[in-house]
Amino acid sequence: MSAVRGARERARIEVTAAIKDEARRQLAAEGAAKLSLRAVARELGMVSSALYRYFASRDELLTALIVDAYDAVGEAAERAHRTAAADGSVPVGGHATPLSRWVAVACAVRDWALAHPHEYALIYGSPVPGYTAPQATVAPASRVGLVLIAIVEDAHREEGLALPPLADELRPEAERLAADLAPGLPPAVAAPLVAAWSQLFGLLSFEIFGQFNRVVEAREVFFRHAVTELARTVGLLGNRR
Repeated sequence: MSAVRGARERARIEVTAAIKDEARRQLAAEGAAKLSLRAVARELGMVSSALYRYFASRDELLTALIVDAYDAVGEAAERAHRTAAADGSVPVGGHATPLSRWVAVACAVRDWALAHPHEYALIYGSPVPGYTAPQATVAPASRVGLVLIAIVEDAHREEGLALPPLADELRPEAERLAADLAPGLPPAVAAPLVAAWSQLFGLLSFEIFGQFNRVVEAREVFFRHAVTELARTVGLLGNRR
């Protein structure tokens, strides 16, 4: 009985993967707004009633694709952080600086976005009409931000952060952000960190969606310089290890 159940589970995993792959092809061809379970079923040679046993609605399938995309870019960021943190070839004391880790993570996110532009558009592009993301997307969507927070927390704990004074009018919001998102960091860095996170994806969106066409040519160099400047806003350039 367990062998039969195992075979059924493997078959379900394979069919689920095939449904997602076809849905991603439709995203690339038609965009998320036109994603249709019936069209996916037709391309896979399935009757639509069979597909509904895997995904009860278009929104459920969209959520699965969104979670997969967030997890994929999050894993790219986390892997880059682990690799940079363990890199003994970095010349400063034989260790990666917080700045070098920040840049490595940002570049890994960019590499993922360039390799998966349609999945990037699904999670960072225009909202899909009629779709409301459920709570299940929140944790996957947080993974890149949590990596950036971890880098800044390490720098703060080890050698401190070089930050300008916090403006009085921003203090209440900065204190709320610190309490909600980064309780291990002072309020003075919480607001710049949220701004840097949003600007990182603003840079990527301009590149992915074509706003840099005929404007920025040396895009990798431009991006690395820009995210290094973002690091300055969260105090990383004042740290050396």
